[in-house]
Amino acid sequence: MSADLAYLSIAEAGRRIAARELSPVALTEAMIDRAAAIDDGLGSFVTRSDDVARRAALAAETEIAAGRYLGPLHGIPVALKEAFDTAGIRTTVGSKLFRDRVPDTDATAWVRLRDAGAVLLGKLETTEFCYGGPSDDSLFRPARNPWNHACYAGGSSSGAGVALASGQALGALGTDTGGSIRLPAAYCGVTGFMPSYGLVSRAGVFPLSATLDHVGPMARSVEDCAILLNALAGFDAADPGSVERPATDYRAGLGNGVKGLRIGLAESLAQDNAVSAEGIAAYREAAATFRDLGAVVREVALPSFDDFATAQIVITIVEGYALHERDLRTRRQDYSYHSRMRLSLGPFIRAVDYARALRLREALIARCAEVMRDVDVLLAPGAPGAAPKAASIEAFQFFKKPLVTMPANVLGVPALGMPAGISKDGLPLAVQLMGRRFDDATVLRAGAAFQDATTWHLARPPVGNILSTQRQQS
Repeated sequence: MSADLAYLSIAEAGRRIAARELSPVALTEAMIDRAAAIDDGLGSFVTRSDDVARRAALAAETEIAAGRYLGPLHGIPVALKEAFDTAGIRTTVGSKLFRDRVPDTDATAWVRLRDAGAVLLGKLETTEFCYGGPSDDSLFRPARNPWNHACYAGGSSSGAGVALASGQALGALGTDTGGSIRLPAAYCGVTGFMPSYGLVSRAGVFPLSATLDHVGPMARSVEDCAILLNALAGFDAADPGSVERPATDYRAGLGNGVKGLRIGLAESLAQDNAVSAEGIAAYREAAATFRDLGAVVREVALPSFDDFATAQIVITIVEGYALHERDLRTRRQDYSYHSRMRLSLGPFIRAVDYARALRLREALIARCAEVMRDVDVLLAPGAPGAAPKAASIEAFQFFKKPLVTMPANVLGVPALGMPAGISKDGLPLAVQLMGRRFDDATVLRAGAAFQDATTWHLARPPVGNILSTQRQQS
């Protein structure tokens, strides 16, 4: 399979499929072959549904030939984080507790992609219960960063970041409670979008924190994320957090540029105690790019980063422990070390502290709503820096050094993570854009303008080294 086909965008693949220049069957077979050739060295897939994908691709090809083209996702091969239920396909959420769990129904988000014609390649590795770390005692080995196998691929949608960066899927679905879409996107050099809270259904997705959980698309470009979001967005009564909103075409305004758009610099998130010097430099360069594109860029005064981190960490621990209390008492040994240690902090947080964290969250939402009256989008670093060594990640790492991705979850606002540089060690760097709740279209518009002006999202990891090594061994 040529690298050009492996790294084809959803937008371009959809155009070629609609024009009958590309066969969904041929594209799907090529992706299956690529995963068979390289994924043993990366571990992005934990379950491959090759036969399911072949049947869906053939059905798509037959429908399109008969004039029943559904749109830009028809015949497009995608994959799902292993937190999404799939009827008849094992879904373990990366845990030994669910080793043999096979759901009877599909998550709403997958139903919507499937109904748009997407082809399911399989299920992607996640850190245990979307909260563990890159731990060797999980049900599956951690996915390996394709830029450097010794480095962390990011949690918890790790497999999605790796599969996209290595050209094994054109799109993916992830979940995000404190950065679990945007962190793997940052460390693997792809694009990840966390939609506004309530915009995309979480029904059929294993929860961590009902207050902070989001479902969203991951791909290699902003345009591809917008295509996926068009299929995903919409009210679902099965999700108590779902909000009914007017239908929006999130792709429609991507070419409108940012001239006159007001972009606020989130300086409180660009501190050297939270972000590396290289990460801050990439953020400053991104701000300069937006200025050159005609945006009005200025600093804004956000609340303390520590306040965001406190609210996110306390809420996540308490709500996560409430879900796992019984199993932690009766099957503690079946949890991986990282998730067991993190969740086990739950009993030590008082009810009054949880209530205070919820009130703090309300205050942060109100304060930031005031800030957002004067700007359209916020720009911030996308990660603590380049991907660290996987072996360096400790159980309480993110409590000691909170993630700059956490504020968007606390606020429930849309947040886009995208590549914005390369470190001195040859690893991706990233920035993120945040917007007003339910103004997802403006965030995507700004991100598309940035990617039109830069090429960071087109950089590819040295996956060819894996193929060369395997050819030599054979």
